[in-house]
Amino acid sequence: MYVLEQQRPAPAPIPGLAHATWAGRDEGLSQLSVWRQTLAPGAATPPHRHDCDEVVLCQSGGGELHVDGEVHRFGLGTTLVLPKGRTHQIFATGAAPLEILGIFGSSPVGTFLPDGEALDLPWRS
Repeated sequence: MYVLEQQRPAPAPIPGLAHATWAGRDEGLSQLSVWRQTLAPGAATPPHRHDCDEVVLCQSGGGELHVDGEVHRFGLGTTLVLPKGRTHQIFATGAAPLEILGIFGSSPVGTFLPDGEALDLPWRS
């Protein structure tokens, strides 16, 4: 349980998004979760928010972060900092896939759409 293979992201029901949980509740963690995701060129996450802090590391490609009515461009070697409860959306804007690593301050119990409706993620962390 202490050494895990890093699984490649697998296609998810969200169009253009592939996901792998590298560490979370299933691995015995209660205060941290790590996700690896690939967004195809032109793909985006739905607008959403989490019930914990999130940090996203861009591993390759480029994108846009939409948060607080602003658009922030980012690329390889950048870090996105998303405080708990902040509604955001990530877009893959380049010609190549966007590879990101998401690190959460806890295993997210709730992920929500902007109207407050729970977003039932196709994975568990």
